[in-house]
Amino acid sequence: MAAVEVHRFAECITCHAWSPDRSMLAFCPNNNEVHIYTLMQSKWEKLHVLQKHDQIISGIDWSSRSNKIVTSSHDRNSYVWNLEGSEWVPTLVILRLNRAALCVQWSPKENKFAVGSGAKTVCICYYEQENNWWVSKLIRKRHDSSVTSVAWHPNNILLATTSTDGKCRIFSTYIKVVDAKESKTGSSSDSKFGELILQLDLSSCWAFGVRWSPSGNTLAYVGHNSMIYFVDEVGPSPLAQNVAFRDLPLRDVLFLSERLVIGVGFDCNPMVFAADERGIWSFIRFLGERKIKSSAPKYGSQLSGAFRTLYGQPKHGLSNDTNDHSRPQGTIHENCINCIVPLGTSGSSKGMRFSTSGLDGKVAVWDLENQADLSEYL
Repeated sequence: MAAVEVHRFAECITCHAWSPDRSMLAFCPNNNEVHIYTLMQSKWEKLHVLQKHDQIISGIDWSSRSNKIVTSSHDRNSYVWNLEGSEWVPTLVILRLNRAALCVQWSPKENKFAVGSGAKTVCICYYEQENNWWVSKLIRKRHDSSVTSVAWHPNNILLATTSTDGKCRIFSTYIKVVDAKESKTGSSSDSKFGELILQLDLSSCWAFGVRWSPSGNTLAYVGHNSMIYFVDEVGPSPLAQNVAFRDLPLRDVLFLSERLVIGVGFDCNPMVFAADERGIWSFIRFLGERKIKSSAPKYGSQLSGAFRTLYGQPKHGLSNDTNDHSRPQGTIHENCINCIVPLGTSGSSKGMRFSTSGLDGKVAVWDLENQADLSEYL
């Protein structure tokens, strides 16, 4: 199996992030705190507890260059945490939101970060040296519902978002006082802040996790209809593909290379998608142990499944029904995987390691180095 480390830190984990040297792990145990653990003598020990938010923390991102942690929460606030001595000191970011902050991510150059919210807006936050605080500019009146995920293009200007209105959008976030003129590339050079570059109407349901490929040439995002969407040549005439699968929907997605994508979600098992030489994407396999179907015919399994649905028994829950042929056998996670984080070298075009966390309170580290059937895509 590709999982090399599995640790259970809490009853439930909403999000997690790693320190730049991968020696410390920060996660939210489904409350208003951030717990930071470090590995001491082959054992994970709690090092810090960050307490400033009033409600559940929905997003964490740990910058790889400046060693800053940014958090977002349902309390409509965001904080930037700086390590001063042995203590993490928070700095409040005024988001000017009237709904929950749902996700957060540093830009590639770490001079900005984006916060998606339930207020149908995206906050682009940057540091004002003169006033020694973090301020935000809002992208308004573009989304028709909550912004569930944000992803920065490698050029540090373009930002992709997904929303529960079913659309994926790409915006320009160019801020004159922050972005140097030489950082402007392509069509984004003439775009003003908040300008809508592209709107994708590929999904007819909620849209979740969105990511750019390492080169920024391909965009991927997932829908709640058990489909994943790939968009090449983002621009006036984009090339879009969609891959449908028979399993439960995904919640997040990650590019490990230009041709390999990992999707995680309600099936509790990472799914591998890859592109062939023609650029056609398809589902390859589950990364953990495959779902094992019984060799003997199980009469009445459809009827028992219908009764299980009627009486509210979960698909992956404990049940006395031995005819449940769809239950995953030997998977690492026991509940929905809601977060996936790369562990590769910063700036590398490909990576073989990543981590996942889920509602079962586990954090798993995965390594594809010994997966021979996937090596051609890495």
